[in-house]
Amino acid sequence: MFDGFRQESLDFLWGIRFNNERGWFEEHKQQYLDAVYRPMAELGAQVQAALGEKFPRDALNLKVSRIYRDARRLHGRGPYKDHLWFVLRRPEDPEVDLPCFYFELAPEYYSCGLGYYCARPMTMAKFRARMDADPVPMEKLARRLGRMAGFRLEGERYARPKGDPGPLLEPWYNRRTLILSCDREPDELLFRRELADFVGEGFRQLMPFHRYLSTLYADPEPGRDG
Repeated sequence: MFDGFRQESLDFLWGIRFNNERGWFEEHKQQYLDAVYRPMAELGAQVQAALGEKFPRDALNLKVSRIYRDARRLHGRGPYKDHLWFVLRRPEDPEVDLPCFYFELAPEYYSCGLGYYCARPMTMAKFRARMDADPVPMEKLARRLGRMAGFRLEGERYARPKGDPGPLLEPWYNRRTLILSCDREPDELLFRRELADFVGEGFRQLMPFHRYLSTLYADPEPGRDG
């Protein structure tokens, strides 16, 4: 059962940020396992179970990030990540572009929400086409987000807008990717077991957005009959 993160969790993440090399990590590997990886995995499993009980038809797979960076993408950075996360994602083919729920822990913040790490251009084109064809469902979701405390719409915007569907949908319509995020500085909640309830409740509120976005991949490509 998840009992909260510890000050050691943040101490390790600060440490690996400023000592990002193998020798330091090997000396502190047990701290990483005990204070970061295991509580992250426990939090993910508890939230996954709670969502599965609430939404039994919305199966979600749990994946906890590894601390090791892809050696092909270091680009001069050290071999270890200084922020870790878990995601909950539908179990379709991994090549299918699907949004995921996430929780992320970094030295100076923690965050949870829903979105695409990097949405494919076709996914966003289908998103715009769906709003063009029937804006009402997305308008309801946009208003729902406005009533949700703590969560906000984020994601890179296009340099050149793709269109103007009106003030309510414009912030959604002209983004390269979508993230609905609740970001917090480390506080007492981070170190308590109630964090699992907080994250689970946030995901529960975001489930209508998840269901809407999770079906985009099956839409016909814009300009085609399907």
